[in-house]
Amino acid sequence: MLVAAAVCPCPPLLVPEVAAGAAPELDAARAACTDALGVLAASRPDRLVLVGPADSAGPEVYPRGARGSFRGFGVDLEVYLGAGSGDADGTELPYGPAVGAWLLGRTGGWTDVPVDGIGVGDALSAERCAALGRDIAARSGRTALLVLGDASACRTLKAPGYLDERAAPFDAEVGRALGAADPAALAALDVVLARELKVSGRAPWQVLAGAAEGAGLAGALLYEDAPYGVGYIAAAWS
Repeated sequence: MLVAAAVCPCPPLLVPEVAAGAAPELDAARAACTDALGVLAASRPDRLVLVGPADSAGPEVYPRGARGSFRGFGVDLEVYLGAGSGDADGTELPYGPAVGAWLLGRTGGWTDVPVDGIGVGDALSAERCAALGRDIAARSGRTALLVLGDASACRTLKAPGYLDERAAPFDAEVGRALGAADPAALAALDVVLARELKVSGRAPWQVLAGAAEGAGLAGALLYEDAPYGVGYIAAAWS
């Protein structure tokens, strides 16, 4: 059953080495992610499943030790999912799950908990996302989720997706749903609108919605802002 979830944004700029001189601008977001992961640790899960955005529809499976790299951002930094070194088959993490692996390594305490990951993309339907979440929650034992994804990338004129007046209301509803631990509202997010607003978190959030059905978890919104014109939201469910 699902006992806790941490929801975190996943821009590579969360990693100070990538952000370089701009790193302090996301200190509050990093602190919120640390707090969310603290809620996961306090739930004493039997396993942790990372769910993040993938380049394909997915689901893509990432085993413990899957490697992520930030070389594409000019930084010679590697991370490994739930482990200190890589796995034998050379599985690569996309950027979002790689940020999640970095967050886990930064907070520590996960080397004794089985960790694996799943990637889902914006072409995966809401129904399939929810079904995947239900399958994760149906595993035996106490399961916790680390759910990664960004809200709209269209909040300002200089945002990656330029300014779209629909972005702020969309992000506000996501923030409300994540803060209230409202699976039904997450499941109802408009797939087409999310794609148009360049939302990377829609599919991971809908996996969470499926996993949380009937779990009776309470939510807390820990961070909500749009630096660089991109919506970043952090929340904890327990």
